[in-house]
Amino acid sequence: MIDPGTDPKGEDMEAYCRRRWGSSGWTRSMISQGKKDGARFDNWKWWPHTLKAHQLVHYCAVKHNICSSGKVNQVLFQFEYERGENISNVATLVAIGRELGIQEETTIEDLKQYLSNDMGKKEVKEEIAIGGQRYGISGVPFFIVGRNQNNNGPRPQVLSGAQNSETFLQLFQELCE
Repeated sequence: MIDPGTDPKGEDMEAYCRRRWGSSGWTRSMISQGKKDGARFDNWKWWPHTLKAHQLVHYCAVKHNICSSGKVNQVLFQFEYERGENISNVATLVAIGRELGIQEETTIEDLKQYLSNDMGKKEVKEEIAIGGQRYGISGVPFFIVGRNQNNNGPRPQVLSGAQNSETFLQLFQELCE
């Protein structure tokens, strides 16, 4: 989760940054680098409480195999940072579900109930705790590179925090050697 202490309804991004760090100045380099790498933060209005977004990922990727977690995260990013939507909001997450291909009204209603009633919350929190214990994850973004689905092969390399594309290329080259 980005910050479990965020208001569950999300917070205005500028107000959150002022409260937490004194300003949002720290975001300038990330936004600039993001543009170079194709990650646009053109409409970043909200600092989300991401628990329900994690529940959406769980619903789509784990519970119903609607699409990959990577696809859900891509659309979450677009809604949050490019469209200026609040991904703490159940209605926004349901709209994301529709964008991901959920069209049947009974499934939409199931998703709405799943998020509104915090179904999947326990599983998401367990996954977060396991990530913290196994890999030392204490913040996001956090990248684990080099471990296959069977958890064998070379010891995974980890990157914590926003990284530029050159860092990933260097890591991939080192892992291939």
